[in-house]
Amino acid sequence: MKKIVFDIETRNAFSDVGRNDPSLLDISIVGLYDYETDTYKAFTQEEFPQMWPYFEHADMIIGFNSNHFDTPLLNKYYPGDLAKIKSLDILEKVRESLGRRVGLASIAEATLGYGKSGHGLEAIEWWKQGEIQKIKEYCLQDVKVTKEVYEYALKNGGLYYTNNRDGKNEKMAVKLDTNDWETENENAITHSLGF
Repeated sequence: MKKIVFDIETRNAFSDVGRNDPSLLDISIVGLYDYETDTYKAFTQEEFPQMWPYFEHADMIIGFNSNHFDTPLLNKYYPGDLAKIKSLDILEKVRESLGRRVGLASIAEATLGYGKSGHGLEAIEWWKQGEIQKIKEYCLQDVKVTKEVYEYALKNGGLYYTNNRDGKNEKMAVKLDTNDWETENENAITHSLGF
């Protein structure tokens, strides 16, 4: 199965566009990990033509909050429909199990022992300051964390998160049914344009 893990950073925030609609935002960087070549890559908007083949040849795309945020925003730039590719949104699976959302930083720190290297709002400031390399490094760190969280869940059937409710810092387990995560769709396509 050809898989990629991806994450995006934006040039602006919801407060800048006045609505909680990902398609109104603009992308600064897309980072991805390609399992087939064991490589990490980061792309600016101008480099998207070189990036699309990674998505088009993937049997599955993996992200964190990707079905709600990353894919709809990325579709704004893509002539096809990336939502037609099998997608695994780790946050969606965690929410289905727990009944609520938990951030990637909380999951990574409790599960892997380390977390993200910053916050997405910092990446917007870096964009305004022209610090593109800094955004690429931050985005690829998020991709790495998402990849390792995915692999941990797949191997162990669950993840951990830190429960900060009621002033407690408890490490809590979340069970996940990963049995179908790597099952290929019988009707799978490896591109989303009608070639």
